[in-house]
Amino acid sequence: MSEMSEAAGTSGTAGADPIDPRLMPDVPGADASAEGLPPRSSLSLRQRVLVESSAIGDITLRTAVSTLLSTTVPPAVLASVVRHSGSERANLAFYADLAAEHDPAKSFPAPTEVPRISARQANPLAEYIARGMVDNIEFASSFRAINPTMRRRWSALTSNNIVRAQHWRHDDGPRPTLCVIHGFMGSSYLLNGVFFSLPWYYRSGYDVLLYTLPFHGRRAERHSPFSGFGYFAAGLNGFAESMAQAVHDFRSIINYLRHTGVDRIALTGISLGGYTSALVASVDDRLEAVIPNCPVVTLATMFDQWFPASKLVELGLWLSRINRQDLADGLAYHCPLNYAPLIAPERRMVITGLGDRMAPPEQAVKLWEHWDRCAMHWFPGSHVLHVSQLDYLRRMTRFLQQFMVD
Repeated sequence: MSEMSEAAGTSGTAGADPIDPRLMPDVPGADASAEGLPPRSSLSLRQRVLVESSAIGDITLRTAVSTLLSTTVPPAVLASVVRHSGSERANLAFYADLAAEHDPAKSFPAPTEVPRISARQANPLAEYIARGMVDNIEFASSFRAINPTMRRRWSALTSNNIVRAQHWRHDDGPRPTLCVIHGFMGSSYLLNGVFFSLPWYYRSGYDVLLYTLPFHGRRAERHSPFSGFGYFAAGLNGFAESMAQAVHDFRSIINYLRHTGVDRIALTGISLGGYTSALVASVDDRLEAVIPNCPVVTLATMFDQWFPASKLVELGLWLSRINRQDLADGLAYHCPLNYAPLIAPERRMVITGLGDRMAPPEQAVKLWEHWDRCAMHWFPGSHVLHVSQLDYLRRMTRFLQQFMVD
C-alpha cells in the first residue's frame, strides 16, 4: 500500500500532477454547498460561457442519438406492442409491483456462485496505455430474467449472455480495485481508459476493471445496428431486464474479485453507467465507495427531453394503453431513488456538469438529495465536454484515498 499512498499524495502537487489528461481547459468547478448547485448568476463569466457553449454540443449529440433511436428501435418495439399490447402493459405492472415493495433483495436476486472466468491477454495497445498487465475476461452470465414471461427470450440471447470486462492488474496483486461502468453506446475500453485517466489510478497502485454493460461491445447481439441497441429493442420490459442483468452480472464481478482476494472495491460510472452504479450501491453493500458521474436517475422525465424519440415514446404508450403513472411506477423498479443506499453516506459522491443536457444536473441533484446530500462536485461543462476534468479527477482521488488506501 505504500506505493498507493505515495502516488496519491502527489496528486495536488503543482507542476507534478500525474492526473493531467489535458483533454479540457482546467477551469475550476467546486463542491456543492448545503443548498446544492450554484445559481448561474454566481458563476464567473468564463464559467458561464463554458456552461452555455458546452450545452450546445450536448443538445446536438442528444438530437443525433435520439434520431438514431427513433429510426432503429421502433420497428421491433412497435411490432411487439401492436401484437401484445395487453402483455406489455401487464409486464410493466409486474415491475411496478416489485418496485412498490422497495426491497432490493427481491428485485435484484444475488448471484449465488463465483463465475468461472476465462482470461486472455489484451492487445498490445491496451497494455501500452495501462503500462502494465491487461487481461480481457469473460464468463457465462448466471442471470435469469426476473419476469417469467421474459425468460425464454432472454435465455435465447447468445452474445449478451457472455459477461465481458477488461482487467488491469498488478503482478503482485490483488490490489484495491477501481471498477468503471461506461455510458450508453460508449463501451470502448480504450476510450474509457483514456477519458477516466485510468492509467493514473493504475500507476497509483490500484487495479482497474472496466465492465461491459449488457448489449454493448461484444455483448451486442448479431445484427444490432449499434452498441447498446438491445437495451431498447424489447421495449420497457426489455430495458427493465437489461438493468436487472447489468446489476446481476456486476455483482458476479464482485464475487470474482473477492474470490481472488480483493478486499476493497470502488465503483464509478458515467451516464447509463452512473445510473447502474447508483443502483448497485442500493443492492450490494460490498463497495468501499461509489461515484456516479453525470448520472441518469429518472428516465421518465429524461425521455420527454429527447426529441424526436420522445414522440415515439408517446406513441408507444398510447398503443399499449399505458398512462404516465403506469410508466413511472414501472420504471421505479430500476430507479436508484426507489431504494435506500447500502453504502454509508460519507462513501457516496456524485459528479455533474452544469451544462449537461443529456443527463441534466437536476438528475444528479435528485440522487444527491436521496443520498442524504452526500459529497457532490460540479464542473462547468457538459455530458460530453468535461471542462475542468482535471479538477474533478483530483477530487475523486482525494475521496477514494480515504477508503482505498491505508
